[in-house]
Amino acid sequence: MGNINILSTDILSDNWYTLKRVNFELTKKDGSVIKQSREAYDRGNGAVILLFNKDFGTVVLTKQFRLPTYINGNESGYLIECCAGLLDHDNPEDCIKRETEEETGFRINNVTKIFQAYMSPGSVTEILHFFIAEYKPHMRVSDGGGVSHEEENIEVLEMQFDAALRMVAAGEICDAKTIMLLQYAQLNNLLEK
Repeated sequence: MGNINILSTDILSDNWYTLKRVNFELTKKDGSVIKQSREAYDRGNGAVILLFNKDFGTVVLTKQFRLPTYINGNESGYLIECCAGLLDHDNPEDCIKRETEEETGFRINNVTKIFQAYMSPGSVTEILHFFIAEYKPHMRVSDGGGVSHEEENIEVLEMQFDAALRMVAAGEICDAKTIMLLQYAQLNNLLEK
């Protein structure tokens, strides 16, 4: 990264996660140097998964309150999403297996990583690792809903894949990671027998 020179980094907040202001010089293609100041929010990296069942044509999603969406116009503050969580020092595969069991109640052993992506690169450092896994009814080991010490209040939704796609089209599912995974499933015919 020879064209970037970090001049200073200030921590603006270290309450929930870390918000930094970074002052830097950027060398442009023409050789000129500009100074910029940007804020970056570091909440760690995460993983997300789409659980699907070919036999029944279903997917498992979650529903939970998301304060930032409420502040920005989501009347109820609740979002329908794929199961996801922060890595918390785990590798992405171990993380998503743990989160799947905690949030959905399904214990899965085989997951497939399909890609990774920066979700909001203008202000958030997070890389999100995307997974898919097929689930069967016998894999359910609990009701899910999250873990109480994290104060999670998650509703587990098992629905027809076609219904989930209609909810995307209607704006009822408006979470980016979930839309990406549902579209991946559609483009790759994951639920075809």
